[in-house]
Amino acid sequence: MPPLQPGDDAPDFTLLDQNGDEVSLRKLLKARRARALVYFYPKADTPGCTTQACGLRDVLPDLGDVAVLGISPDKPAKQKRFDEKYGLGFPLLADEDHAVAEAYGAWGEKSMYGKKYQGIIRSAFLVDAKGKVERAWPKVSPKDTVANLLEAIQA
Repeated sequence: MPPLQPGDDAPDFTLLDQNGDEVSLRKLLKARRARALVYFYPKADTPGCTTQACGLRDVLPDLGDVAVLGISPDKPAKQKRFDEKYGLGFPLLADEDHAVAEAYGAWGEKSMYGKKYQGIIRSAFLVDAKGKVERAWPKVSPKDTVANLLEAIQA
């Protein structure tokens, strides 16, 4: 499935966070009347994912009412260890069957050392308060996630 584009409806989801609590995109948007960055990362506590998550953690005070939701196929317990190790301070959601990643177009064929496999395609989506994709960054680099987000919310 191709990645979502600006103007698309962001698929709603309810996933468990690192504390075992359910987090729903629609409920979050409605409760906060704000936007959310939904970003997909391959695996908790790996170099690129740590760079990305810590970069977002460091700019949380600058994001105003924008919520940050990180999603990977990791189990909640692994997400919790990742959060505690780096003091991330935002929900890390477990998409163990990668259904949400597929709905966003963030799951597909990857290649490492010549071997092809299916996995998370690092992607980020800024979703507006009405549940529409405002900005989309498919195949985003860990470092560019923060710069892209800050540029989008200041525009």
